[in-house]
Amino acid sequence: LNAAPARPPRSRIRFLPAESAGPPELVAVRVPVLAEHRLVRGPRFTQLKIGAGHRLDVKASGVFVLGVGHGNKLLTHLYNCHLTKVYTVSGEFGKATEDFSDTGKLIEKTTFDHISREKLERILAVIQGTNHKALLMYVHSNIDMKTQEAYELAVKGLIRPMGKSPPIITAIRCLQFALPQFQLEIHCLHETQQYLRKVVHEIGLELKSSAVCTQVRRTRDGVFTLEDALLRTQWNLQSVQKAILDCQLKVKNELEKTLG
Repeated sequence: LNAAPARPPRSRIRFLPAESAGPPELVAVRVPVLAEHRLVRGPRFTQLKIGAGHRLDVKASGVFVLGVGHGNKLLTHLYNCHLTKVYTVSGEFGKATEDFSDTGKLIEKTTFDHISREKLERILAVIQGTNHKALLMYVHSNIDMKTQEAYELAVKGLIRPMGKSPPIITAIRCLQFALPQFQLEIHCLHETQQYLRKVVHEIGLELKSSAVCTQVRRTRDGVFTLEDALLRTQWNLQSVQKAILDCQLKVKNELEKTLG
């Protein structure tokens, strides 16, 4: 920001002696206000308030939302919307570790040849059904799930807890399956990345085997997707300004739709 072109200093009117051979007189001259010159006042920005949205731990990657200035207040409003986040989670059958990740201390090796994609998808269907029942328990008590209002909210994707709840998986499906590796797409609320690694571990147990998580990548955080994200090479003023402008309308529409 400080390296960006700055507006010119304001000017003021001063009366200075005229440069003439005649009798002394004063003339009005417009001169810059030196107190506003960059070399006098120093850097305009010495600190900038930046807030973090839903955090990612050190072993995860993907969409990470930041708020700048007034955006910090909007982050709080977005948090209160309880929007769904989407992850791609990769796993590997045949191993178990202390922290459920492939970099943790190995505690067990198991066979996995008996696992098929059909068996995996049956387990995923059970997980989704169980979590759907849990979701209905935490939906706002003022909503009757048998009414037209509830149906219309469900169509708009607004059937979700509007308060604190345990982690809830709203959808889960298998993207890739090539033993021993597999990849899942998980839509969830109020999760942590460690919770998703534990889900992979529990899937391995349900399939009479074991599994570790090899990657957790967030592909969507509410209204923000990978297309909105800036790569490390794009961390400059122009790219950040453009990202803020591009996302303003998306945030405004979501807040109006959810919070009214």
